[in-house]
Amino acid sequence: MKRVILIVLDSVGVGALPDAHLYNDTGANTVGHIAQKTHLALPNLSALGFANIPNTCLPAVSGVVGAFGRAAEKSSGKDTTTGHWEISGLTLEKPFPTYPNGFPQDVIDAFEKAIGTKVIGNYAASGTAILDELGEEHLRTGYPIVYTSADSVFQIACHEELFPLDKLYEMCEIARNLLTGEHGVGRVIARPFIGTGKGQFKRTGGRRDYSFEPTRDTMLDVLKNNGLQVLGVGKIEDIFAHRGLTGSNHAAGNPACVDAMLDYMKQDFSGLLFVNLVDFDMVYGHRRDVEGYKNALEAFDGQLPAIMDLMTDEDLLIITADHGCDPTHHGTDHTREYIPILCWHKGMKSSHDLGTRESYADIAATVCNLFHIPETFNAKSFLNDLEVK
Repeated sequence: MKRVILIVLDSVGVGALPDAHLYNDTGANTVGHIAQKTHLALPNLSALGFANIPNTCLPAVSGVVGAFGRAAEKSSGKDTTTGHWEISGLTLEKPFPTYPNGFPQDVIDAFEKAIGTKVIGNYAASGTAILDELGEEHLRTGYPIVYTSADSVFQIACHEELFPLDKLYEMCEIARNLLTGEHGVGRVIARPFIGTGKGQFKRTGGRRDYSFEPTRDTMLDVLKNNGLQVLGVGKIEDIFAHRGLTGSNHAAGNPACVDAMLDYMKQDFSGLLFVNLVDFDMVYGHRRDVEGYKNALEAFDGQLPAIMDLMTDEDLLIITADHGCDPTHHGTDHTREYIPILCWHKGMKSSHDLGTRESYADIAATVCNLFHIPETFNAKSFLNDLEVK
């Protein structure tokens, strides 16, 4: 095997974890509830074993060719950074701080002093709702909107006509440098938007994430240090603070990210192609759009044959997620769920049940095992179940 194509279907969880009650997520099931409430049809994913994963609520398929299973999250939390880091072998012993009641005043004071202006907001809110709540005040005063969520995030929303992207990004970098130590949030996020008034504000594709830098080497660093290429698509470069990558395409939205992935697959490289498809989470999960989420899943399922057709005999495909975001659950936040694992390559002849893995990091251990790198990240490789010669 020469290449791994690792696709993260952002937020496509497959059922509540045993500790979901600690996160107020008892009973959450992103895929299962969408399947129950719609006529969800995923024939191509199901042919690889997706429907045979517990609690997807899809009709099980016989004659599967592929490996399928699910993984529990060892790290505390249910956010993008924590999930991607654990997939890549870095398990957090301590969760990132969250601020359900807003950030402490001394944090806000330091930020206002550093950027030279007051801010408005400073509470937990839906990213679309807060624009209706504070967008007009922002236009009137010119004060940036600061808000958070159930995740460890410091988000800054600014109208693009008041704050060009480079100015918004500069403020995010200032915040990132301030938010260290006990206030070292997982991500600072730039949230540019446009529009003229309440009900008309719309976020744009200029989002940028400024992640806390990984505290130890991840799978990306290990592969790069062993002379392999590591290519990121979508917000991968943001999640890993631009570490461990040899190339990146910061495409925005599922269609653009799939196009970027296919472009990379047409190139000759040895190593990892790491792809995040964010729309499941950002556009449909957080906005509780069940029908839109269903359509997005089916759209990806329809693209899967084209992805598989571009694979060579030396490619391994891994499809997974980073957390849940059940659009039928209460609130608009992520949900603490198992993630699916699907694996396929052109030499596979039968089905393999990977069972329930104890850690997302089993994926990192498997990838390193594939490339004959001894690093296991204290996890368990499932390479022996993949018919890799």
